[in-house]
Amino acid sequence: MTSKVRLCPVADVKDGEPVGVFVEQLPALAVYNVDGDIFVTDNMCTHGNAMLTDGYQDGGIIECPFHGGSFDIATGAAKAFPCQVPVKTYPVTIDDEWVCIDQPDGVA
Repeated sequence: MTSKVRLCPVADVKDGEPVGVFVEQLPALAVYNVDGDIFVTDNMCTHGNAMLTDGYQDGGIIECPFHGGSFDIATGAAKAFPCQVPVKTYPVTIDDEWVCIDQPDGVA
């Protein structure tokens, strides 16, 4: 059985205001609210050493604060140069009003 990792309360994630989450043994994560839907991605830009939560969320797009590249929040796809490598996304479940992801393989 796959265990769940609780990231933050759903109420903490406001539309257009991504939340950075730091869980031991996991990469830095970003939690987004896009029109009431919750998404989770890695928080580190794949182009440079920047936290995506320090960038600007415009609907379903997150723009990196360093070079203006951007990603589709739902799919992780790179949307604007210089970003070319997608950002990792995670399937989300809501459990008792908490945003959760499955415990990644190989993480105790």
